[in-house]
Amino acid sequence: MSLDLNTLLQDWPHESGSIKVRKILGLDGREKLQLRIDPGILQMEMTGRPDGHRPHNCESLLSYHQRRALRAETRDEEYDLTADQCNELQQEGIQYYHRYLSLFQINDFAGVIRDTQRNLDLFQFVAEHSEREELGWSFQQFRPYVLMMNTRAKASTLLGDGKFADAMREIEAGHDTIQEFFQQSNFPELAQKSS
Repeated sequence: MSLDLNTLLQDWPHESGSIKVRKILGLDGREKLQLRIDPGILQMEMTGRPDGHRPHNCESLLSYHQRRALRAETRDEEYDLTADQCNELQQEGIQYYHRYLSLFQINDFAGVIRDTQRNLDLFQFVAEHSEREELGWSFQQFRPYVLMMNTRAKASTLLGDGKFADAMREIEAGHDTIQEFFQQSNFPELAQKSS
């Protein structure tokens, strides 16, 4: 078996400006998600950590650190993330970003809601457990985008169910949450630009 991916890439060419996603059946019999990017293909698991790894025998690195923080809390101890741990968590968050972006393209809105909420939980966890504010901001800067994707997925689900008024309320609530974030951040002027 050749390790050369050229046949796969030629059969599914990259198109600049478009996001190409497909589901395939993996050799393990489970569905996988593939995202075509310029230099190749990203393949992800449909659930759990996108790369399929289970760091420290946990579903994700975030769940591992959440478990450790909970243990520290029961002992009345602080749990602080190092810069390296924040970097590892950010890399894991990027995997979830690729997956929810892909899931949105195939209208798997429940998956988008799950993964965007997971990254929002990540941002909050880092804000609560990082010693330095700039570490927290390196995550928080993405909050408006993730909130927008979460809102779009929720509204799309409601629209699919014919609940137009509920979808509008969801969009308004998402917009308000993003505006509130900007007002509380160091960049309140961005609130007007995001309308």
